[in-house]
Amino acid sequence: MVVDHPATLVGIGDLTATPVLLAIGCFILIGALDARGIPGAILIGMGAVTAIGILLGVAPFEGIVSAPPSMAPTFLAMDVGAALELAMISVVLAFLFVDIFDTAGTLIGVSHRAGLLDAQGNLPRMNRAFIADSTATIAGAAMGTSPVTSYMESASGVRAGGRTGLTALVTAGLFLCCVFLAPVAATIQNYATAPALLFVACVMARGISEFDWDDVTDYVPGIITVLTMPLTFSIANGIGFGLIAYAAFKLLGGHRDQVSIPLLIVCGLFVAKFVWLGG
Repeated sequence: MVVDHPATLVGIGDLTATPVLLAIGCFILIGALDARGIPGAILIGMGAVTAIGILLGVAPFEGIVSAPPSMAPTFLAMDVGAALELAMISVVLAFLFVDIFDTAGTLIGVSHRAGLLDAQGNLPRMNRAFIADSTATIAGAAMGTSPVTSYMESASGVRAGGRTGLTALVTAGLFLCCVFLAPVAATIQNYATAPALLFVACVMARGISEFDWDDVTDYVPGIITVLTMPLTFSIANGIGFGLIAYAAFKLLGGHRDQVSIPLLIVCGLFVAKFVWLGG
């Protein structure tokens, strides 16, 4: 639906293309099923559109079961010495910032949608969540996978009713099964997954209504955060620009009591990141 454009960067795509029509249909189907309170609306929508795509020949059926690939090429294939070189410090710091603040933003966003935040908007025992995330990240890197971290897609599970650790355990078990069911996952195309993510984004946008719209020092930094994340393709960048704007607006707007020392330290780190490491 949205494509590259040489003059305006983005523009509308070919709305008559079969994948685009399937994506639109999938989004409408998910919304309709969810409005009727049908459990698993997102999965049903994705499954139905995937099946239609196979029948129309848009997506080839890759099969059901296959043997998992060997881990030998990537297992523990790390050059720790090279990572400790002076030239790699900026890279390590960049990944550290991205991982910490992407995880923080995801945890708060998903927990807010699940109703798990306390009265002050904090996530209880968040340190345990960070330990679990960092442990998974290290273990995944040792095995040569892409980053094993928290993802905003977890909001789809919350939307389906998931509220406890049992949801995560079931998800982990299903991912383990997917090691042997890779052909099924390969059959599911972007026209089925993109509408699901768009629907989750719409659900998560509900938090915008809780901005204090009577206080410009509150809602402007919030809007900056919301806009910067997609435009820079980074949750961490969005949080960084939002925090810097929040501190600046509060300090210059006469609300210095709402700016803590830890907030100023974090803002300083973000400024240093943007100046020396880029986005």
